[in-house]
Amino acid sequence: MEIVTIFGVFAVILVGVAATGIRIVPQAKVMVVERLGKFYKTASSGLNYLIPFVDAPRAIEMRTGNRFMRSNLVDLREQVMGFDTVQVITHDNVNMEVGSVIYYQIVEPAKALYQVENLALAIEQLTMTNLRNIMGGLTLDQTLTSRETVNTKLRIVLDEATEKWGVKVTRVELREIEPPQAIKAAMAKQMTAERERRAEVTKAEGDKAAAILQAEGEKISRILRAEAERDAEIARAEGHKRATMLQAEGKAEATRLVFEAIHNGRATPEVLALRYMETLQELGKGDNKIFVPYEATATLGAVATLKEVFAQTGEAAKPAPARSAASLSAQAIPRNTVVPEHATLPGGTPAVAARRPRPALDTQED
Repeated sequence: MEIVTIFGVFAVILVGVAATGIRIVPQAKVMVVERLGKFYKTASSGLNYLIPFVDAPRAIEMRTGNRFMRSNLVDLREQVMGFDTVQVITHDNVNMEVGSVIYYQIVEPAKALYQVENLALAIEQLTMTNLRNIMGGLTLDQTLTSRETVNTKLRIVLDEATEKWGVKVTRVELREIEPPQAIKAAMAKQMTAERERRAEVTKAEGDKAAAILQAEGEKISRILRAEAERDAEIARAEGHKRATMLQAEGKAEATRLVFEAIHNGRATPEVLALRYMETLQELGKGDNKIFVPYEATATLGAVATLKEVFAQTGEAAKPAPARSAASLSAQAIPRNTVVPEHATLPGGTPAVAARRPRPALDTQED
């Protein structure tokens, strides 16, 4: 009975010891297993069995925040590690504080455990030293404006250095760059002056563009006004021309109709005389006008001729009077009288002038 009890206890102990070798590895994590102190295998995600007292997991020290923690599991996911600000000196001897963040991933867990003693500490120190080297080759302005260049150079250096550790550096970012307070004040003044200069330049360019546009607008306006006035003048001239032509056509048509009416009606001398008197009444409307009937011109011409004859015989030495006796003498000649071409009238007036058509009515203004 005692033997059975001893065997039962021993079996329970074996089962308990055997159960301690069962290990469950979560997804995206692995476990580095050593057998008798030597690397044996990498246990993947899922159920794994380790021989008690023979197989043992190798712990890795990882950084979480500002603390270093040891774990039997190696996380294969991308890790982020942020560093406090470090003092750097630029190429132009300006002290600055720079903070950075790196993103890395363990691709070979065995190398991460056996190629470096403390992976997190090694990455931290490597980042700080290379950051000082890169920032020391740049000036203040370059460090502030070339962050992407600094990030790329630092990532390449870290990736090359951590490759033998089984780590892949995927990204490096400069979190903050803090120049000294005096440098900040100087940069603020410079930025203010630069913005004021840009504002003045922008204002000057705006005034220039406005003046050019205004001048172009005035030019176009004047051209349009000139064209409008020209078109208006042309339109008024065309209208006046058209009105004159229509008026002339109207008068011509009226004259033609009157002539046809008189010709077709065969007006008697009494009708013409009556029409003549009506015309005289129309012409007599108004002040300061004297009308001489056409029939009286012959009598006036004869009287003027007799006066000139008496004047030539009685006063041969005196010059001829300076009034228009020639026109009166010419009007005294009857219409049907034939005058030679080269004959002269009394007073020395050529007969050609006397043969010109005479108006039906002479009007003299007082």
